[in-house]
Amino acid sequence: MSTYVTWNKAPKKVFFEKDELFNVGVSRSKNNKTVFIETGSFDSSEVRFLPASKPTGEFKLFMKREANLEYDVVDGGDAFYIRTNWKAKNFRVVTTPYSKTGKANWKDLVKHRPSVYVEGFTIFKDFYALEARENGLIRIEVVDRKSNKTQVISFPDPVYVAGIGTNAEFETNKLRYSYSSLVQPDSVYDYDVTTQKSELKKRKDYPTYSPDLYSSERQWATAEDGVKVPISVVYKKDKFKKDQNPLFIYGYGSYGYSMDANFIPNVVSLLDRGFVFAIAHVRGGQELGRDWYENGRMMKKKNTFSDFVACTEHLLKSGFGKKGHVYAEGGSAGGLLMGAIVNLRPDLYRGVHAAVPFVDVLTTMLDTSIPLTVGEYEQWGNPNKKKSYEYMKSYSPYDNVKSNKFPNILVTTGYHDSQVQYWEPLKWTAKLRENNKAESHILMRTEMSAGHSGVTGRFARTREIADDYAFFVWLESL
Repeated sequence: MSTYVTWNKAPKKVFFEKDELFNVGVSRSKNNKTVFIETGSFDSSEVRFLPASKPTGEFKLFMKREANLEYDVVDGGDAFYIRTNWKAKNFRVVTTPYSKTGKANWKDLVKHRPSVYVEGFTIFKDFYALEARENGLIRIEVVDRKSNKTQVISFPDPVYVAGIGTNAEFETNKLRYSYSSLVQPDSVYDYDVTTQKSELKKRKDYPTYSPDLYSSERQWATAEDGVKVPISVVYKKDKFKKDQNPLFIYGYGSYGYSMDANFIPNVVSLLDRGFVFAIAHVRGGQELGRDWYENGRMMKKKNTFSDFVACTEHLLKSGFGKKGHVYAEGGSAGGLLMGAIVNLRPDLYRGVHAAVPFVDVLTTMLDTSIPLTVGEYEQWGNPNKKKSYEYMKSYSPYDNVKSNKFPNILVTTGYHDSQVQYWEPLKWTAKLRENNKAESHILMRTEMSAGHSGVTGRFARTREIADDYAFFVWLESL
């Protein structure tokens, strides 16, 4: 992957990344003084920088990459500010002079806190803002650069997602951030650092929706190894009856992606029909920090699957669903999760939707002609190594299909999917049908014009989701 600079003359190549594990990006600092070239894999990063006033100059290496060391850099106007996991599993923020970027010169600005994961930060002239995770939820901290006094922005719902938004100005006393919850539509706020008050600037409008009709809450399930797993739950108040509702539970749990409790307008149609909707924040995501991610990948991947089962059982035990009326959904790596739970506990679910599911793990990971394969070795392992091969084979959904009574399953894929090629879910569907001893329905839908993210177009995408949800509604009507 190459980086080019262009001016009046022909483009000049300034950087080329040879390692297939690494991706490349280019950015400019908020104060417009520095240009950065960032390279990164899942476990390592490297930054080069150049004064924006010298566009034809040579980029300087900030710090040479090291295995399992991640860092990203911003220009704070008086020094470089670095978010890093060096000696800080959940990341910290350090500073260093412009002329001395090596680790020996790094000084703590935000110290490492074992229970708080620093997800991101933004520097302004008079303050900086941290986006951090604690106890499974995001918090936004605003810190005065002179006094070092901290303000924490408060949020109204028990489960939600918030994040530092687009803040283009360096000299300002306002922080723009986004907010959403399972009951509150996507919103944008400006937080005034001086008055310590938030002002709503825009909220996505749904004319027929009233948040007061719905209730959300946080639940905690106990995993096989005793770890507490968070679950976000939402339901319509006048439809909820303990032990009587159909339960729809969603999961992902890979790549350190956190599945936050944001507003999903399409789910409202299920809530209005009496469904309880839940998100299982299983290991493999990063909702509870770096350990949460590390304990759901590579040789600990099976925790993702057993966590999801534990969440399902907890919700049933707590009265959020009716036994025999439980439905599950996940896509891509979440489709792998669906394939795994179908093998582990086919009795627990009435219907499962596996979207673009990564279910033939070994075959895909052994094919290095696929663009993503080599970079994914840091997520799943390298199957050319015996230990990794055997572990991956022990959970790969396709390789573990055996004669069983499977639940109703809807498999969806895209003909032009470059990440999970259509034949992967196709062969899995065929094997499921061949080994199914129940009278359940195992269906497959291939969108002939779609890729990994589904069909394009506002209304086409809505129709596709409606088809998926119709599968669950239909099963409830039988």
